[in-house]
Amino acid sequence: MRCVMDTSDPNIVFNTYGICNLCTECLINYQKTANIIPTDETQFEEFAKMLKQKHQTSKYNCIIGLSGGIDSCYTTYLAKKYGLSPLLIHIDNGWNTEDAINNYQKIAKAFGFDLNIIKLDQIEYREVQIAFLKSGILDLELAFDVSIPALLHQTAKKHGVKAILSGGNYASEGILPLDWGYHPYKDNRLYKHIISKYCSLNPKKIPTFSIYKEFYYKMILGIKTYYPLNLIHYNKDEAKSTLEAEMNLVFPSNKHHESRFTRFWQTYVVPTKFGIDFRRSTLSSQICSGQKTRKDALEILSKELQFEFNVDEEKAYICEKMDFSLSAFEEFLASHPTKYYNFPNSYKTIRFVHNAYKLLFKK
Repeated sequence: MRCVMDTSDPNIVFNTYGICNLCTECLINYQKTANIIPTDETQFEEFAKMLKQKHQTSKYNCIIGLSGGIDSCYTTYLAKKYGLSPLLIHIDNGWNTEDAINNYQKIAKAFGFDLNIIKLDQIEYREVQIAFLKSGILDLELAFDVSIPALLHQTAKKHGVKAILSGGNYASEGILPLDWGYHPYKDNRLYKHIISKYCSLNPKKIPTFSIYKEFYYKMILGIKTYYPLNLIHYNKDEAKSTLEAEMNLVFPSNKHHESRFTRFWQTYVVPTKFGIDFRRSTLSSQICSGQKTRKDALEILSKELQFEFNVDEEKAYICEKMDFSLSAFEEFLASHPTKYYNFPNSYKTIRFVHNAYKLLFKK
């Protein structure tokens, strides 16, 4: 066997050599994106030259969504290193940790980049989150994920920018079974169904995204999303060390834990309610990119999940912030677990459109 994925993904398939379809697809995608697995930053340097040449008269030649996590911070670090002029966008849903806030403020100030902080309407977003809690769905973060591309593309249009740089990468997150994480699909049909069925109001201030809006931004306006960390030999641990040493940034031990709610959801709720340990997908991605050995990964998995918080205190904080009782929150957490396929969704259509985009933008 190559990775540490197992049958907790019900759709996993192993070949005669014990190699699963997930890590095989991860390696294929990585190699297609970078042509060959990169050993240095040459491809990123060429990419930066291309952006600068195309936008010589623009104040900004790209947009970077900056969460305060390692991937987005390192993307910003490389942008500075290779002379890009990004407009940094931070989308605040009210759940930032203090470290995340300090990180995105520090890196913007140190590099002299403009930073635009967009705050979601807290009353509406609270009701949207509660609706997703009531639904029992694994992909609770879809409530936030639909707003991120919407706001990034709106900002790009406003400033005439044609490039959005994402911190997404195959090296540390190339493996994520669909059954574990439908949220990257940003399914507006699924989102609207949950809102109509479970939400106490009709949110009008929370922007959403869809395949139709994506078509408009990509095909009509020519705004393209790039994943520049796939153009380097990206080692997340090394990137973390660099940012901590040079920028004095502070990061949590796990991905996406710059959000207090996401940290609680992924570390506590998902393993106990859905039987999913996200460490498996992260470690498997790192095995495929040569950053971890399978032996090391198995040793990590042999240890229980460590919480960076007190569970009872975090529950109390969430209940106070969302203005409902602990008993109501416990009822939400204990509700019947559901996934995207338990609701009306646009998976087949989105999959078709995304495959078409790959053909159109293969270069």
